[in-house]
Parts: sequence; structure tokens; C-alpha cells
Amino acid sequence: MKATLIISFYNKIDYLKLVLAGMERQSSNEFEIIIADDGSREEIVRELKELMDRSSLAIKHVWQEDKGFRKCRILNKAICKAETNYLIFIDGDCVPHREFIREHIENRSKSVCLAGRRINLSKKITERLTTETIKSGYLENSQFSLFFDYIFGRSTCVEEGVFFTSPGIRKFINRKKRGIVGSNLSLSMEDIMRVNGFDERYEQPSIGEDSDIQFRLELNGVKICSVKNIAIQYHLYHELLPRPKANIELFEKIRKDMMAFTPYGIKQI
Repeated sequence: MKATLIISFYNKIDYLKLVLAGMERQSSNEFEIIIADDGSREEIVRELKELMDRSSLAIKHVWQEDKGFRKCRILNKAICKAETNYLIFIDGDCVPHREFIREHIENRSKSVCLAGRRINLSKKITERLTTETIKSGYLENSQFSLFFDYIFGRSTCVEEGVFFTSPGIRKFINRKKRGIVGSNLSLSMEDIMRVNGFDERYEQPSIGEDSDIQFRLELNGVKICSVKNIAIQYHLYHELLPRPKANIELFEKIRKDMMAFTPYGIKQI
């Protein structure tokens, strides 16, 4: 195996089934999967175990008690269970393009964090999806429908779903610096351990799994490299989550202190 895929997850088993259907059709099979479960209910865990038993994929399940939003903590626990030296992070509501894993693996580099992008699917498109349609390649083959839904519906960022193979076009599209999206990033085990993983003080959505980790990685000399239109994923519909004030205040303090290595990460000091 060349990479470990870590999927953050909480209760939405129907969405996870679609994500795993996308993983089953990857062009590269040189990866393991760790489901980082932030306290799903007992009946959901049972269904997940049954799903894992039926799957052809190499899947581990890491669970913690539900004490509210603790995504950063469960991601750190999952990192400790990885058996490879390269980590890819996605959310349990993001279906991968067929070339997603291969592109993250082939574009990896020392002291580089790859930052991908995603299409935000509308509620209508999301409700149309099944494991069968995912496995048939429906999303990759429905660019016209997605653009139509962008114009007349609610899908957004559909241009992010155009997959380019030309090195020249890829270089041109990704000539500008872009930030990390927490649902689509990859880096080496060495690089994330040098900043001690994710800061577990973030106990509400946003910032902790993207802006904060980017800031601390860059402080430590890691370059953020965009793989827009290369490592593509399709974000299943849900209501937008707010950016909590507590997270913003914590991030401002970390930036002020110029803290790259968090004492509230994988190794607690």
C-alpha cells in the first residue's frame, strides 16, 4: 500500500455508502481506509461493520464516544492507526473521482501538502445518487447535467469537476496559491507529525481541520500545492455549517503566537 485514506464520519451511513462505492472503483488500489468515527450511534456502527465485512476494500474503524464535535481528536486517533507513510484526508460526504487516489499518490512530494477542491452537489442531484450510479461513473460522465444544474439549480463550483490530463493545462490552472479544504488534502506522515497533528482544542466545525493546519504546516516549511481539477471530489448536499466565534478566536491566538507545533495534538504535553 502507498497511502492511507482517512474518512471523517458521523452517523450519515447512507452518504458513507456512496463514498465507499466511489472508492471501490478507484483506478489505484494501493491504499487502505480508516474511518474516523466521531461517535456514531450503536446501530450505525453495527451497520458500518456489516458494510466493512462485505467490502473488498481494506477498511479499519476508529471510534470515540460522542461528546460533541471532536473531529480533530478522531483524526489524530486515525493517524496513529495508519500503516503507510502518506495520508489522504476526506469527509464522509465527499465522493471521489475515479482518479482521486492515484492523483494524490502520483503528485505527492516531500514537504508538500496537496490541496484539492470539490463540486458542491445540489439536493436534487444528491438524492438521485445510489451506489450503483456511483459505480457506473455517473458523476464523471454527467458534466452537462451538472452544468445545467449549476445554471438552473443549486449545484456550485461545478468547474472544479473538469478533469484535465494535460500537464500544461494543469500547471496553468494551479499557478496560483490556494488554501486547504479539510475534505481534500494529503501529506506525508512525517510532515503532519512535525506539527503534532490537528489541534484538539477545536471542538466546533471549521478552521481546525483546514485553516489552522495549513497555517502551522506553512510555519514549519511545508508548501501548499493546489491539485484543482486533478484530485476531484463531489460534495453531497447538506445545510451549511456556521463558523463558530470560539474557533475564530482560537485561530487568531495561534496566529499571534506563531505556534507550529501544537501541544494539544497527537502527543499531549
